[in-house]
Amino acid sequence: MSTTTELLTRGAELFPGEVVTTAHVRHLDLPLQAGRLALITLDNGFDHTKPTTFGPGSLLKLNEALDQVEAEAAEGTIVGAAITGKPFIFAVGADLKGVELLKEHGDALAIGKGGHEVFKRIAALPVPTFAFYNGAAMGGGVEVGLHCDYRTVSAGVPAFSLPEVFLGLVPGWGGCSILPNLIGPAKAVKVIIENSMAQNKQLKGKDVFELGIADAIFEPADFLEQSLLWAARVLTGDVVVEREAIDRGKAWDDAVAWGRLVADAKVHGAAPAAYRALDIIARVKDENLQAGFDAEDAALADLIMGGELRSGIYAFNLVQRRAKRPVGAPDKSLARPVTKVGVVGAGLMASQLALLFARRLEVPVVLTDIDQERVDKGVGYVHAEIDKLLEKGRIGKDKSNRLKGLVSGSLDKAAAFGDADFVIEAVFEEMGVKQTVFADLENVVSPTCVLATNTSSLSVTEMASKLKHPERVVGFHFFNPVAILPLLEIVRGEKTDDASLATAFGVSKKLRKTSVLVKDAPAFVVNRILTRFMGEIQTIIDEGTPIATVEKGVEPLGLPMSPIVLLELVGPAIAQHVSETLHGAFPERFAVSENLGKVVKAGKRGFYTWVDGQQVLDPEVLELLSFGDTVLTEEQVLARALEAVAQEIGLMLEEGVVAEAQDIDLCMITGAGWPFHLGGITPYLDREGISERVNGKRFLAPGVASVPA
Repeated sequence: MSTTTELLTRGAELFPGEVVTTAHVRHLDLPLQAGRLALITLDNGFDHTKPTTFGPGSLLKLNEALDQVEAEAAEGTIVGAAITGKPFIFAVGADLKGVELLKEHGDALAIGKGGHEVFKRIAALPVPTFAFYNGAAMGGGVEVGLHCDYRTVSAGVPAFSLPEVFLGLVPGWGGCSILPNLIGPAKAVKVIIENSMAQNKQLKGKDVFELGIADAIFEPADFLEQSLLWAARVLTGDVVVEREAIDRGKAWDDAVAWGRLVADAKVHGAAPAAYRALDIIARVKDENLQAGFDAEDAALADLIMGGELRSGIYAFNLVQRRAKRPVGAPDKSLARPVTKVGVVGAGLMASQLALLFARRLEVPVVLTDIDQERVDKGVGYVHAEIDKLLEKGRIGKDKSNRLKGLVSGSLDKAAAFGDADFVIEAVFEEMGVKQTVFADLENVVSPTCVLATNTSSLSVTEMASKLKHPERVVGFHFFNPVAILPLLEIVRGEKTDDASLATAFGVSKKLRKTSVLVKDAPAFVVNRILTRFMGEIQTIIDEGTPIATVEKGVEPLGLPMSPIVLLELVGPAIAQHVSETLHGAFPERFAVSENLGKVVKAGKRGFYTWVDGQQVLDPEVLELLSFGDTVLTEEQVLARALEAVAQEIGLMLEEGVVAEAQDIDLCMITGAGWPFHLGGITPYLDREGISERVNGKRFLAPGVASVPA
């Protein structure tokens, strides 16, 4: 057996559950009498809903196909070889389920080397090689094509990326080495670092062509036929592919330096993957691809055996799998149909909700408020947003007219909501106001209409307590901006029945939201954790630690924004209101900051202001505040803030606010933008030893979001 076969056979033994991708070889006579082509089609035997991946068994199959193609090329029976995928899918990279199983550094190294050895055989074939990117291509799927001499791409490709850095890996089967040498380091850094760290931003077929990754682009209807014709023209010399010269001087170094700035801005040195990728890009400036491949192998093995990747895979699985099957949700057969939606309120939040319901459910949506001016403003906002979608080409004229026709306003609640199946309130966050709204609604809606509240912190049970039918009330807490953040906390009150809850989950699914079932506890999940975190930060500032030190202290978390900037986004008044709510429930852990109260009273948006394009501490705000004389170091700031969070999460799990720690992480990732590379929050607290220090135990079992023992 060859070394490659030994490596992959060992890998296949470690991963017996792999869905193996077969590499089918067929032969085609090319147009223009160009000769006979061997076409390898990657196919795992399932339709496009189960994308093709590369595990060790799949690499073995490709290796076997290359044995055949290599022999045919040597015999002169073929003039070229090409690789394509099954309908809609080229290949989406390494099978992460197999990566999770690896326990030894040597095994991880073998997987990296095995992939390289197979893919290098494509580059070494004695005939010209082509990749026909016919559908989605990611990671190893992109890289197998990079080893070919020429590439075409379908204009219909919806997703093309090297997402490894996003997960905590590097493009380790040639991506870091070949791509900068193909399209230049600046473009490669954009694909490998910038796009990956921007929540795994995907390229479309047109982008792939414009970046120079593909040499030609064709429409999806006859993509394979046109690709074969183009390949024939290349082989006959009718088409000569010219690529831009690569600047291997200062421009290369500048591109790598820029990538480091991007990585620093995102993770502040706390996650190694981006930096390892950039080191490899820097290393292949002299075109020594083998040195790059060796560095990729080493980086893959190190990262596979590190906590960041396991946390990244854990987070990926939460968002891709757990999010689709909410734990504790009632049987979906209990859900009632929703043919009309009511929204109480016509302010910005209510208007965003109306737009979302209209777009996703495509049923009539009616807004109400206390006067016609407010109603008209809310409906006007929705119609204007629909016009923007039309202008951007996101929807057509007919769809635009239909959606605008679905959204209306009324001052008459009985007429507006009498035939509604689902009514959500988005009014002022005050219990008395919300109880009055629900009492009014109960008099006009049908007996089966679900009453939902978008409260961010108030008790759903108390809100429903004065109704004749409290069982129909459910918490339906969205996160701002509604169109972007996926999370929807669905809150079960003490008397909420299964039918109402199932209807809420059904609506959430149609809204394309990530739903998590939450117990009716103060501030639910995200706001409770963030308020504890922010409250501890605010207390540290009030006690005397400079704001700059506090900001620097939490940088290693790689949060999407600093706590002080987040305060400005949320708004000091809302932050104070939530902290007061939680102080009322848990006075020993949630303080109400006098300094924050002064900021609210002064009508200030936060601690910062802008001067000459620079963000600086607002001197007017600083004059309002009083500080103690306790000054912490950056390390002490981080430790104290995280210990507070660990304690709060431990208590929430004891209270049964959610089913498991995994739901906490799902909420924090999708509702608060908590970084993927941390795996949410609980894997990070486990990895840093904070969970055990505070609570005496880990949140997750060893091997969950960490390397198995």
